[in-house]
Amino acid sequence: MASSNAVAIAQQHSSSALILGTGLAFASLILLPAFATRLGIDAALTGAMRIALMRASSRVVNGKNKNNANGETAPAAFSCH
Repeated sequence: MASSNAVAIAQQHSSSALILGTGLAFASLILLPAFATRLGIDAALTGAMRIALMRASSRVVNGKNKNNANGETAPAAFSCH
């Protein structure tokens, strides 16, 4: 009985983390640029805030203890070349 309760709690935590992470990703991709445009915030500052929200989303979904070798949960930048 206790085992099934633990599984139910773990599943609930997993789904709530996924919902929160999705909300943060949605905020960084849709809501933040709209508010930044409305308020006249510079593109560099908007980009920095988007990176912070995406990192927070990654940490929520993947868990705080699952870091890569550099101690980061998401890459700060990438290159196309």
